[in-house]
Amino acid sequence: MMNILVINVSLRPRSPVKLFPIGLGYIATAMKQGGFVFDLLDIDGHRYSDGEVEERIRAKKYDVVCMGCIVTGYRIIKSLSALVKSYHPHAVVIVGNSVATSVSETLLLRTDADVAVMGEGDETIVDLLGALKDSKPLAEVAGICFVKEGKLVKTPPRPLIKDISRLPYIDFSIFDVEAYIKTSKHAVHDPLPFPRDEARALPINTARGCIANCGFCYHVFRGMPYRYRSPDSLIGEIKTMIARYDLNYINFWDELTFFSKKQVKGFIDKILAEKVHFFWVADCRANLFQSEDDIPLIREMKQAGCLGLGYSLESADPEILKAMNKKTTVEQFSRQTRILRKAGMATLTSLVLGYPQETPETIRKTFDCCVENRIYPSAGYLLPQPGSPMYDYVLAEGYVRDEEEYLMKMGDRQDLIINLTKMEDDEFVSHVSRGLARVNEALDMGLSEKELIKTQHFRSKK
Repeated sequence: MMNILVINVSLRPRSPVKLFPIGLGYIATAMKQGGFVFDLLDIDGHRYSDGEVEERIRAKKYDVVCMGCIVTGYRIIKSLSALVKSYHPHAVVIVGNSVATSVSETLLLRTDADVAVMGEGDETIVDLLGALKDSKPLAEVAGICFVKEGKLVKTPPRPLIKDISRLPYIDFSIFDVEAYIKTSKHAVHDPLPFPRDEARALPINTARGCIANCGFCYHVFRGMPYRYRSPDSLIGEIKTMIARYDLNYINFWDELTFFSKKQVKGFIDKILAEKVHFFWVADCRANLFQSEDDIPLIREMKQAGCLGLGYSLESADPEILKAMNKKTTVEQFSRQTRILRKAGMATLTSLVLGYPQETPETIRKTFDCCVENRIYPSAGYLLPQPGSPMYDYVLAEGYVRDEEEYLMKMGDRQDLIINLTKMEDDEFVSHVSRGLARVNEALDMGLSEKELIKTQHFRSKK
């Protein structure tokens, strides 16, 4: 019998927000249903110190260690895999999520990771653990990458799970779920119909992928067809979660919740028919609702518990939007905002600042748009993600000469890591800070300077 350890890393250990690791939740559920017994080291859920992490890793002999995160956590994966190998030199370290898919060569050649799970991992992890258990060649497992005799071996891609509605519901009992529910008040959006301290929320994944192909964005499902779950599947899981954990709010944790009005209608009809009571915020594209004829549907969404919709402006400059491959316009964004407001729906948006075409004038124009639409954005600097067109650009232009050096300093998008504009860093940051302050003043929100820069009302990049 193999001794297996699953690690949930902590990307933001000082943040009051604890976001349930929904990707790892699917992987751990698949492992459990596949008959594999494992220990869980939930660093983020319990905010273990480095010393406590080391103590738990060395406390028991492990044959396999599984972990993963988004690519900005590369340095954490590098550190943890080295720590694992220091106590368990013969253990197989398996890494998944975008840190494995987007930089597999760097991950496998410059860290102590042994196997990278590429793309969708639900079926791959079960096959991979089975191969390790039965001492079968790793080359027989589809959808992985590993090093053999100093050379990188990439097996054939695993076929996509076409119908993601058939995936099992996440088994939250694997985790200390109350640790996440207790801090969920920090992860829910305003406006709330109840005191924030009363929020009890968990996330659900409604879809995989996105219909868009924005140049700055990277996720595990990039380049794959957009797949979304049926209303029956979603409401079935939501009802189970509410009954089991006494939830009053559900977070939709995906790249794109709604791509069509037909999809919206099917979902809210199911909520109303089943008489399921919960609150939620969804995301969509900035061109989904473009007619006042959509107002009745939006009001039905409110009746079904929707508190707001998030959709990205990113920039108010047409040239930058074209460079981003957004395929939405400022006019569509503003029109949708007006329609949603008329229907009584709250609106949320995000910005990506720092494309090569960015100037003080384009920044001013973008924040003017926010003021005009009375919407405070989650603003972030362009952070070129490996696997994205903008990462190819920074490589070609010489901004990144050593991939690992870049990966080791990647952080959140609120940190300016690479400045592609013609402005000096201080000038660029100053224009952004002043723009946020101007929106804050115009909307009379009363946010502090720190909150202006760090607040993330909306995480999506649609």
